[in-house]
Amino acid sequence: MSKPLAGHTAAEEAPFSLKAILPPLLAIIVGMIMVILDGTVVNVAVPKLVDIFGSDLKTIQWAITGYTLALAAVIPLAGWMTDRFGAKQVFVTTVIMFVLGSALCSIAQSSTQLIIYRVIQGIGGGMVAPIGMAMVFKLAPPERRGSIMGMLGVPMLLAPALGPVLSGWLVEYASWRWIFLINVPIGVVAVILGIAYLPKADHHAPKQLDLLGIILAPIAFSMLAYGVNEGGSVSWTSRGAETGLIVGGVALILFVFVELIHKNPLLELRVFRSSDFTRGIILTWIMQAALFGCMLFVPLYLQNIRLFTPLETGLILLPQALCSGIGMPIGGKFFDKYGARPVSFIGLVIIAVALFLLGRIDATTSLYYIMPILGAMGFGMGLSMMPLNTHVLNAAPRQWVNRVTPLTAALQQVVVSFAVAGMTGFLTSRVTHHMTEAGQSANPLTASIQSFDDVFILAAWLAVVAVALCLILRKPKEMEVGAGEEGRPDPSLMIGH
Repeated sequence: MSKPLAGHTAAEEAPFSLKAILPPLLAIIVGMIMVILDGTVVNVAVPKLVDIFGSDLKTIQWAITGYTLALAAVIPLAGWMTDRFGAKQVFVTTVIMFVLGSALCSIAQSSTQLIIYRVIQGIGGGMVAPIGMAMVFKLAPPERRGSIMGMLGVPMLLAPALGPVLSGWLVEYASWRWIFLINVPIGVVAVILGIAYLPKADHHAPKQLDLLGIILAPIAFSMLAYGVNEGGSVSWTSRGAETGLIVGGVALILFVFVELIHKNPLLELRVFRSSDFTRGIILTWIMQAALFGCMLFVPLYLQNIRLFTPLETGLILLPQALCSGIGMPIGGKFFDKYGARPVSFIGLVIIAVALFLLGRIDATTSLYYIMPILGAMGFGMGLSMMPLNTHVLNAAPRQWVNRVTPLTAALQQVVVSFAVAGMTGFLTSRVTHHMTEAGQSANPLTASIQSFDDVFILAAWLAVVAVALCLILRKPKEMEVGAGEEGRPDPSLMIGH
């Protein structure tokens, strides 16, 4: 008994040394921030790309849609790829593929080439976040998971907020090509750090291949994402929306059935047997729907209603990014001490209040009013997001983490897509409602402002629902599968390489 105890003690102490934790954590953070950042920088550059390639908006939008579909398609494969080839090898390989796709995007000569290269980017980038989160979770002992996962969460919140600032500056003062070229040096650093410091310990002997799962998962998640995108941007009765939702829905039903009967499923759906996991993931979905659905509309309000430039918009959003970065480590430390319920409750209350206050803005609202509210919302996001994510992972058996992180990431992609598309449709319908209600004296600007307010109020009520659901969270119970090992950091993962 003494040997395992000694080894376990050494493993628990190792994460707190700079040599053991910071180098692999830095490798993962650099890789993740590059991929997440790229998801937002292209949005600001779309009008410029339309002019440069002499194309139309719908075609250029496919540079974003194609990237999103590729992400959704490969995320479910992350767990199987990790088991088959090892997390380190897959992480480094996908980062290299993302960098290659970025370099190709920077030399694109037509809109078609840009779309193809963006798909290559998405295929590379889709696995980076779930594999990175799984590795960091395994490195951390239970009593410090909140703090360490909180460090990982900083780029997850900072990158989307900083993306518009960086993109706006590059598009206005440098070249659109730099929004892709900038990934190359960052990616090279991530690859070097990954090769040098990421652990190899979780390589497993090949199991029976879930061939049907590998076929059905990309079809289900990519087609659902496509259908939602078409529904939100075109019409829910359009051919693209109906085809995507029907094909994706049927594929998802078949996928769930296959995964439940397969001995070695691609995604571990049995984890939903844990009521703690199910409560946590539902709460996370509602919070993400409120946050990410709403975060799209603040830049739209600033640019379309207030006529700020992309760079100015990015700078106005900076308080949100900075405060989320401040709130993240605080939330992690409080999670380790008090658990997910009180920390996420406070964070979501702050988010709900901030969203209700945003629902009162108009065409002349001072930035001195808007920016502190965005800062408060960012702080609430920082407090609540990683504690909830860590709570969800804690509710799963430790040996399933490689399969659970792709599951949560893939579902998040679909939930956020539905939220964005749903709120976009809601915004459009409210504009029509307010124009009709005003009759002959209708002012399109006034109708648009009132509609933005309606969207923020809807997001606020979603946050209120999330606040209520916080009250039923509890410390996760160990599931029967691997309960004896649940919560232990993997000693072999404490070694750099």
